[in-house]
Amino acid sequence: MPRAKIGVIGGSGLYRMEGMTDVEEVAVTTPFGDPSDLITIGEVEGVPIAFLPRHGRGHRISPTEIPARANIWALKSLGVEWVISISAVGSLREHIAPRDLVIPDQLFDRTKSRVNSFFEGGLVVHCTFAEPFCPTLSGLLLEAARELGDVKVHAGATYVCMEGPLFSTKAESRAYRGWGMDLIGMTALPEAKLAREAEICYAMIACATDYDCWYESEESVTAEMVVGNLSANVANAQRIIRKVARRIPADRDANTCECPRALAAAILTDRGKIPPEVKEKYSLLAGKYFA
Repeated sequence: MPRAKIGVIGGSGLYRMEGMTDVEEVAVTTPFGDPSDLITIGEVEGVPIAFLPRHGRGHRISPTEIPARANIWALKSLGVEWVISISAVGSLREHIAPRDLVIPDQLFDRTKSRVNSFFEGGLVVHCTFAEPFCPTLSGLLLEAARELGDVKVHAGATYVCMEGPLFSTKAESRAYRGWGMDLIGMTALPEAKLAREAEICYAMIACATDYDCWYESEESVTAEMVVGNLSANVANAQRIIRKVARRIPADRDANTCECPRALAAAILTDRGKIPPEVKEKYSLLAGKYFA
């Protein structure tokens, strides 16, 4: 089976990577079911990349139904160490206009119907999540975005993840602004939490599609508006990925981020109390810590 160290999870409007060569589609089965779709592995700028459309080709899966555990597990099983997430977001700040790009640095969880961890059945793990996005990968994405020259990109923002699939009420939108949130979306969680548990470096290119419904001078957000603005940003997101592909370090041990060691001090369960079948199930994620 082909392998890749870099993974790209495409959000609304991004269902395939343009310019990918030596393409092979891979079906991966995981302990948590099937991922959103087949994973496409090919080369971008000569670098192997694994691409997965978050909502499936044809946009068949709603935010709450995304098999996030299967998606991250499948990428991990293919050797992925870095994940670039492309996500549609609403802007909660006037200076972040529709069609701007943002490299967020914080998350706020308002989901309520999703499983937020891989670990269960006698294995308790508490990962540090104070910095939910990998600073190394985020820095590379920001640098590449700024080099494009014709794209407005913002560094750092707080993304509030809501349940969906309906968009916010005005009361919710105004409350999130009052809390200090900058972006709103439906898919960053539990994806980012699971990436941390899988010791994957995870960062996001957030594509602003609308002003949510807090901005009185704007018409109410519609799916048509979101898709139209996102389509304009998809090409720029792919340009950033092409620039970043060759810059991502081959060896994560040389980096200052803690993503590759996220589980080192996070497993609370006495190793002798972990059932053998549970150790076997989680060997992909934590096997090196069971010895």
